[in-house]
Amino acid sequence: MTSLTFKQLRYFEALARHSHFGRAAEACAISQPALSQQIKALEEELGAELFERDRRQLRLTSFGEEIALRAKDILRALDELEGYARASQDGLVARLRIGVIPTVAPYLLPGLIGDLNRLHGGLDLNVRETLTPKLVQELNEGRLDMAIVALPVSEPSLTEVALFTERFVLVRPREDEGKPAPDREALREMRLLLLEEGHCFREQALSFCNAKPRAVQSRDLLDASSLSTLVQMVDAGLGVTLIPEMAVAVETRSASVSITYFREPEPSRTIGMVWRKTSPLAKQLLQIAELVRQSAWTRRGARDMPSSGAGA
Repeated sequence: MTSLTFKQLRYFEALARHSHFGRAAEACAISQPALSQQIKALEEELGAELFERDRRQLRLTSFGEEIALRAKDILRALDELEGYARASQDGLVARLRIGVIPTVAPYLLPGLIGDLNRLHGGLDLNVRETLTPKLVQELNEGRLDMAIVALPVSEPSLTEVALFTERFVLVRPREDEGKPAPDREALREMRLLLLEEGHCFREQALSFCNAKPRAVQSRDLLDASSLSTLVQMVDAGLGVTLIPEMAVAVETRSASVSITYFREPEPSRTIGMVWRKTSPLAKQLLQIAELVRQSAWTRRGARDMPSSGAGA
């Protein structure tokens, strides 16, 4: 076996992950015929088929499943090796792959990217916005260097560093301006609009209300895929919602709504950075964590800033 390449393994891993030639080719930034050719060459080199193909579905063979497990380990080790090489350079890494949850990305990233570019010219930034479980998976697979998420993640393989804590605020129709903030019991009786299932912010809002997801669903409430949609739904008179404080300036600019802060104990969340415990970029990532903290504080996106520290 002399012609097996890392590039073929990356193409194979992408196809195994997407189970679709078109999507895998797009993820790899190559044409579909080129991807097919590389997969065929890999199968010929290994002497067995990796995928079962039919018109409707593409699935791994039992042999392909075994190769997929080993390919992940090989590619993760290769990424770690590249990371050591990047970490050996002076200053910040040359390339940084960042993951961010959707309830943080639109409000933190514009300023943060600007700060990173000003302080570290020439940095090659790759940004991925998706939900926490997917970010954790991609971190563990070596496809991300770090992620900005709501803590705790409680993933044994990851280091967690708290960045800042921010409050949740209540968004109500404009005619409710000046009314006192409802307590948790009163809020449970309102038509509370929530992000769709899968968003950690949804679970945090339900936790503050001491509401059970099934009870909320039984009231036939409306879910949304973004905070922007939630605020517009409030503007349309469909109910009330909670949003993180950092989103207020952006999401209320074009909506006729009122913003109310809760009395103590206020609902809040801790935003932090996570990365693999084995990452050779740990020293640089701690520096980036401090930059993220300062960037958020400068834009008044947080109420308090915990001191630097890492936890399991």
